[in-house]
Amino acid sequence: MLRIVTDGAVDMPYDWFETYEIHRIPINVHFGDAKTYLQDVELSLTDFYELVDGKSLPHPKTSQPSPHQFVEYYKKIAQPGDTILSIHITSKLSGTYASAVAAAEEVKDTFKVIPVDTLNGSMGTGFMCRSARLMERAGKSVDEIVRFIEGVRSKTMIILTLDTLDYARRSGRVGTLSAALASVLNVKPIALLQDGIVNMVDKVRTRKAALERVLDMAKQTYGDQPISLGVVHARDLASGEAMLEEARKRFNVKESFLTDLSISLAINFGPGTVGVVLYPAE
Repeated sequence: MLRIVTDGAVDMPYDWFETYEIHRIPINVHFGDAKTYLQDVELSLTDFYELVDGKSLPHPKTSQPSPHQFVEYYKKIAQPGDTILSIHITSKLSGTYASAVAAAEEVKDTFKVIPVDTLNGSMGTGFMCRSARLMERAGKSVDEIVRFIEGVRSKTMIILTLDTLDYARRSGRVGTLSAALASVLNVKPIALLQDGIVNMVDKVRTRKAALERVLDMAKQTYGDQPISLGVVHARDLASGEAMLEEARKRFNVKESFLTDLSISLAINFGPGTVGVVLYPAE
C-alpha cells in the first residue's frame, strides 16, 4: 500500500487529509527553552494564536521532526512492506527532508520510503501531495509520481504579502531581508518562493497595494494558463476571501481553495500574511 506523508509546513484544506489519505508529521514548536509543543497534537492553530497574543512567552521558533520522530511516525501510519512517499518542504529552508532521508535508511528493512524534496512549501507542496494520490489511484507507478513532482515543482508559484516585518526578521529564514528594508516602518513586503528559497522581492506602502501587487506578479508569470489556485492566509480570512474572489476574475482558474497558513509559516511570516499559490491544472 502507498502511504503519503508530508510535514507541518505544508498547507491544504483540512478535508484533503482524509479524502486523499495524506498524513502530516507534526513540527516542533518552541516557546523558549521550557515550552515545546507538537503541532496539531499538543498545539492547534487556535492555541498558537492565543499564546502569541498573550505575549508572555518568548517569540516561538520551530524545528523539523528528528529522524527518530520520522521513524516512529512511519511505524505509526504504515504496515511492514508498505511504500511510503514522504513529500516535504524545500530542503533549502528546512532540515525536514534530510530527517526523512535519514529515517528512510533506518527503516529500509521494514518499509520502502521514498523522500521527495518539493523545493516548495505551503499549499504548493499540498497540491503535489494530492496529485500523488490521484496519480496512484489512476494506476501510475511511484516512479512516475516522483518524476511528475520533480517536473511540476519549478512551475509552482507562491507569492505572499506580509502585514508586518517583525516575524520575518526574527525568524532568520527569509533571504535578502536587507537592513534597509527591515528598518522601514509600515512597509508591506512581497515574498516569493522560487527555486526553494524565499526572497523579499518587492515592497509597497499600503495593504491594498500589496494585495494588488501579489496578483500582478502572478499574472505576469502565469498569464492565461489553466491553474489550480490556492489562497492562504494567517488569521486574516477577510483578506483571503477578497484575494480569492479577485484571483478568480484574473486567472484561468480550473479549481480554487482557501486555507489557513500553518503554524510553522505563521511563525516565520506573521499574522496578516496572505498570498496565492498557483499550480498547473491537471
